[in-house]
Amino acid sequence: MNWITSFVRPKINSMLGRREVPENLWIKCPETGEMVFHTDLEENMWVIPNSGYHMKISAKAKLTYLFDDGVFEELPRPPAAQDPLKFRDSKKYSDRLRDVRAKTGLDDSIVAGIGTVKGVQLVACAHDFEFIAGSLGVAAGEAIIRAFEVAIENKCPLVMFPASGGARMQEGILSLMQLPRTTVAVEMLKEAGLPYIVVLTNPTTGGVSASYAMLGDIHIAEPGAEIGFAGKRVIAQTIHQQLPEGFQTSEYLMEHGMVDMVVSRLDLPDTLARILKILLKQPADPEEDDPVPETPGAEAPPEADEEVLEPVAADAAAPANPDGSDQRDPDERG
Repeated sequence: MNWITSFVRPKINSMLGRREVPENLWIKCPETGEMVFHTDLEENMWVIPNSGYHMKISAKAKLTYLFDDGVFEELPRPPAAQDPLKFRDSKKYSDRLRDVRAKTGLDDSIVAGIGTVKGVQLVACAHDFEFIAGSLGVAAGEAIIRAFEVAIENKCPLVMFPASGGARMQEGILSLMQLPRTTVAVEMLKEAGLPYIVVLTNPTTGGVSASYAMLGDIHIAEPGAEIGFAGKRVIAQTIHQQLPEGFQTSEYLMEHGMVDMVVSRLDLPDTLARILKILLKQPADPEEDDPVPETPGAEAPPEADEEVLEPVAADAAAPANPDGSDQRDPDERG
């Protein structure tokens, strides 16, 4: 950086009262290239208004958008071993943890909380992809299991938001052990008769998709989310075939029976509340009941105590004489 950039330009800007404009004021849609003002995107839950593309958001943002008025009680994270294998790749695992914790402000990749969604109490558990790709380690596994225990204690359903690259390789076999442990927690919730709903977000892959992410009573997916075990490139190289268009997307999986429904982030709270009220056998809100449509020109049915007159046919008999004889002309008599 030369002296013009570091000294002259700031001096000129200060004299003219010019301010540096942040680079993240406008955000580009990855699909269409549309530029969206960041405040408009935040108000729309980070969903591009025109294209409907769902941007990645943090775990806390997922819970804030889900719970009523964004209010929930965050569950404490159980203590867990840090760097149990003393692992080192390009850098020490302990150093990697320290750096990503400073960047995200999280202790690990899982954030869980309890609150209400449209009046229905539930526990929600979300992965944060910014924390080492939302990978599943010992601490994350402990946090997930604790969330299931809290749901069972409070007799309420649990909603899972996976967004992960799979098991955390820096913890080796200890990370893989979290897959059966979390699967047992899912079965404990189901044995208690409580619903377990999974909302698959982008991306959900690896060991996470091979365990609790695919064990829900109902599977909902965000539009365009990538969902699978191995990556598309690995699969194509293994089977030596070209994969179909849209392979491993939410829409593709719904067409092939792997996902029950694809729901926008904007409609998710209402959809979850409606499903949970059905599963919990709770009454629906009165405003949710669809009114009976009125047919234009249709007459109201008669009241119960109102006499209904039968129509008289054109050839019905005329009133008879007091003596019972017929008054009609002889030719008209049948």
